[in-house]
Amino acid sequence: MPTTGYTEIGYGGGVTVLVGRERGAYPYAHSVLVRGAAETLVIDPSLSLVGAAPPADVVLVSHAHEDHMAALGDYEAPVHAHVRDLAAVRSRAVMVEGYGLPQEAAEHTDVMLRDRFRIQDRPEATGFEDGTVFDLGGRTVTVVHLPGHTAGHCGFLIEPDGFLHVADIDLTSFGPYYGDVGSSLTDFEASMRRCADVEARWYGTAHQKGVVEGAAAFAERLDAFAGVMAARDETLLAFLTEPRAVEEIARRRLVYRAHVEGPHVLPVERRTAVRHLDRLVGAGRVAEVEPGRFRAV
Repeated sequence: MPTTGYTEIGYGGGVTVLVGRERGAYPYAHSVLVRGAAETLVIDPSLSLVGAAPPADVVLVSHAHEDHMAALGDYEAPVHAHVRDLAAVRSRAVMVEGYGLPQEAAEHTDVMLRDRFRIQDRPEATGFEDGTVFDLGGRTVTVVHLPGHTAGHCGFLIEPDGFLHVADIDLTSFGPYYGDVGSSLTDFEASMRRCADVEARWYGTAHQKGVVEGAAAFAERLDAFAGVMAARDETLLAFLTEPRAVEEIARRRLVYRAHVEGPHVLPVERRTAVRHLDRLVGAGRVAEVEPGRFRAV
């Protein structure tokens, strides 16, 4: 399988989206190149950049997932990530732990990250926080912390171009993903509200939807994206007409379609189910009617 090749599309005076292969569908992703008068910065060097990465003085990682880091090895430039994802950027072993897989699956994933995505330890990577500004000379990149997908997931506001890169708030029909060990459903909801409040001309996603122009169009697509989360609530409530255990809910599936297989499926489904149950119990829509078994109220 070829792993290089991207298309460049410019926005404003200094932002170039490096459109990944297959419209950025996983295992690919879109990267962003930002040119200032003094320095050039790249965001999320993806698999499509491997062997063909454009020069950059600084590398930013939106979050510690392999499809956003595959071409890090092409850069000797300083690498920065949010402090809450920094350990996973520094260590592939920590990244694997974050997926919460059974041991055999974790070992297989480690090999896949090494061989397919070329993920290597970057112990020299340093952390940033919400609001950190990278001044490239006449152009700035400001960190917008958008947790939920991962604890350190971030967007980046590029000015004066008015380009907000929202990474894996990606507007796809799959919907929000919050199935890692460090993910949070409630944080994801808050992050969607936050990025909707950021005024920009363009909103860039990391995957198939690409770039959306205009706040109104972005808000419409964001509502549909959030609607997937609400639909999962309704699916769960319909299933809880009688008491169910988490394992039963996981097998029913809120995230993946029935044909999707793999050792990651049930761990993700369990964590997702628990997060929805916690929220619905808190809202008084579900009750734990006996230890470990839940029913809609």
